[in-house]
Amino acid sequence: MSDPSAPGRPFWVGTSWKMNGLPDDARSYAERIAAVDDWHGVLPFVMPPFTVLADVARLLRDSPVQVGGQNMHWDESGSWTGEISAPMLRQCGATMVELGHSERRRHFGETDETVNQKVHAALRHGLTPLVCIGETQAERDGGVSDLVLARQVRLALHGLTAAQAGRVMFAYEPVWAIGEAGRPAPPALVAQAAAGIRQELDRAADAPGASPLLYGGSVNLENAAPYAALADIDGLFVGRAAWTAEGYAALARAAARPPRRGP
Repeated sequence: MSDPSAPGRPFWVGTSWKMNGLPDDARSYAERIAAVDDWHGVLPFVMPPFTVLADVARLLRDSPVQVGGQNMHWDESGSWTGEISAPMLRQCGATMVELGHSERRRHFGETDETVNQKVHAALRHGLTPLVCIGETQAERDGGVSDLVLARQVRLALHGLTAAQAGRVMFAYEPVWAIGEAGRPAPPALVAQAAAGIRQELDRAADAPGASPLLYGGSVNLENAAPYAALADIDGLFVGRAAWTAEGYAALARAAARPPRRGP
């Protein structure tokens, strides 16, 4: 099990805006978080829609906030109408990319195999992949959560070297805990799932704890600190609670001071 107070283990707090954020709103948000002068030791990142990605990246260029895309194709270019490539994300200023979100899997046919192709492409082009994994309620009720999560991790990392595997981030997001109808997962359940995921990540990477593991799923100001205090959790991936600049900054403060992480 990882030690949350171990030196050199940064704690991440990020948000994906999903299909929200018109240009004026996005610029205002970016300007406000660019002005934050103390992130309390967390590593912040935002993932805006592609239409405003370049503007947001430009406004955050001199800040500690990293910027990522919400999806990408595995090819560098080609006849893929409506798709975005890794080089396009890089040109817009992205350093990260979210892959395999449950909404992409459910509604757009994303599979573990295509996620793996995208992970390889992201690494080739210097992007840090953030792979979303999680079980459905039926899978949890059926007692196969651990198997589902292990499969998603192993297939996402298939064909990577140990060094490459250590450059891939993961976000554990139980499907039943996200979205408008989601309900927060008990921290004890998250801890149990995270311990199993961490074993898979440490088996694949070249050093224990090399692959950051974030938690996402109805994270808010009330539960951010308990989630952040879990030993195997290296960050929080937040939805609607961070869709205002003020909300995001407040969550970063809450996550930075959980009881087990020290002052």
